Amino acid sequence: MQAESSRPEIRLQGTAAAPGVGRGPAYLLLQGMAIVACQKVPDVEAELRRFDLALEATRQAITKLRQEVAQSLGESEAAIFDAHLLVLDDVALIDDVSKEVRATGFNVEFCFQEVVQRYIDIFERMEDAFLRERASDIRDVTSRVLHHLLGTRPAHATMAARQQVVVARDLTPSETAGLPEDGVLAFVTEEGGRTGHSAIMARSLEIPAVVGVKGLMEAVQEGDVILVDGETGAVVINPTGATLEGYRSQELAIRRRRDRVMLEIALPDVTSDGEGFALQANIGGPEDLEDARLYCAQGVGLYRTENLYLRLDAWPTEAQQYEEYAEVVREAKGRLVTFRTLDLGGDKRLGDLNDEANPFMGYRAIRLCLDRPDVFRPQLRAILRAAALGPVAVMFPMISGIEEFRRAKEVLTSVADELAAEGIRPKERIRLGAMIEIPSVAAVAEDLAQEVDFFSVGTNDLVQYLLAVDRGNPRISALYEPAHPAVVRTLERIFKAARQHGVATAVCGELAGDPVWAPLLIGLGAHELSMAPPAIPEVRFVLRHSTKDELVQLAQRALALSECAAIKALLADYSATKLKLR
Repeated sequence: MQAESSRPEIRLQGTAAAPGVGRGPAYLLLQGMAIVACQKVPDVEAELRRFDLALEATRQAITKLRQEVAQSLGESEAAIFDAHLLVLDDVALIDDVSKEVRATGFNVEFCFQEVVQRYIDIFERMEDAFLRERASDIRDVTSRVLHHLLGTRPAHATMAARQQVVVARDLTPSETAGLPEDGVLAFVTEEGGRTGHSAIMARSLEIPAVVGVKGLMEAVQEGDVILVDGETGAVVINPTGATLEGYRSQELAIRRRRDRVMLEIALPDVTSDGEGFALQANIGGPEDLEDARLYCAQGVGLYRTENLYLRLDAWPTEAQQYEEYAEVVREAKGRLVTFRTLDLGGDKRLGDLNDEANPFMGYRAIRLCLDRPDVFRPQLRAILRAAALGPVAVMFPMISGIEEFRRAKEVLTSVADELAAEGIRPKERIRLGAMIEIPSVAAVAEDLAQEVDFFSVGTNDLVQYLLAVDRGNPRISALYEPAHPAVVRTLERIFKAARQHGVATAVCGELAGDPVWAPLLIGLGAHELSMAPPAIPEVRFVLRHSTKDELVQLAQRALALSECAAIKALLADYSATKLKLR
């Protein structure tokens, strides 16, 4: 235990981003743009060649980092770096830098920083959350390019943060991926949210994390001891002996909980009274199947097909898609693989999809596919060809009503007939489903249930659209509240409609992988929960130690409540009791 500090204890509150408790000396990660001098250069063309070399070196470094993250964490996390590679290929930005160097005769470092700052300022003033986040991507890439030009190394590459708690204003994906593998105790940031890139990566790395802690950087000094509670979002600076003693028992309980949970990792997905459920994996590529097998996932509940498009930064051919899809179906070894058709748009951009004022409600997902048969049909051909190798299901994202689902189904049927004429047929009947993400389709769920084989509820977008809250906007992100009674009651309506028509229901959003929320989802009527593989053990444990009647009663109690705080307390207490935290 660290010695008690002479400085007073300070308690701050943020958002719990990754579970666990970590404590240790603070490591302040000092961030910001490098200080660049302005000077005239004798040879402008040589300066621009130096710029080209720096861009290429940065591209190689990010590509290498992406490959490392794909191998260690999975394709879904690695896809974060596709946006960084796009920045390096932004023709407008690069042309602006070249023009600045030619017009002023100044060194390229100075011109690059000046141009980039103008871009960052523009993006940060935008209302759209995705475009504001792009400012962070540009800042991350800019730092890398400047370090190559200046011959320096980024802060995270040289930090000695082992056995320390990393404290930062925010952590970029590059900085999070660059944390030492052998012992960062936790990290805490003043900015960011639970759905941000660094929070997602922290959960994959299994590092306790708290984000969005207002006043953090002003309160912490080098050498302070920091306690980070990734379970509640509490951050304690210079905890007293009494505080540490109180947390010591909690840390032991968390370690025991993890050990106990892992003992049941390979046990069947059944409640304590024999009611079955299924825990499946969300994946973004064949590399993710290793984790799915490690955590005993019962198949793939969400295959993010758009990840291939983003990796290539191009529209892949049918052959390229078939090669990847076939590998996944073969490696699943008879377990069901559920393909979500292309879900580009929103926060996933490609080509000319960058020009909308409100991309989350714009030209995306099934809207794009129905408008672009040249994109949709090759993908469906690739999926249906892969279905000849093993069991496959297909779900269409961003469905807003029955007409859209029928149009998508007609295209798929046409493609299936085309392949049948070529002698290619699925190994088993392909189940067709709709993603329930838009309030309009939730309102007509009973009608849609007569058209589909299954529903898959995408809670991330459903909550955002239902509450009219941009979860990426820090000013209102606190209003993004899944425990809102309207969300709980909408979920109940969806599951009830499915149950009345004998339709299976799955949940594949963030809530599915949360042991606090999983009991409610099953109690409301979900059959399958699909999540990032590392989330499976705790969810499986909580559900296996519940009876079906307990889960139904929990759901009924939640439906009767009218306040978010009461619903959150009810769910947290149930989960904690099952995990033996209380």
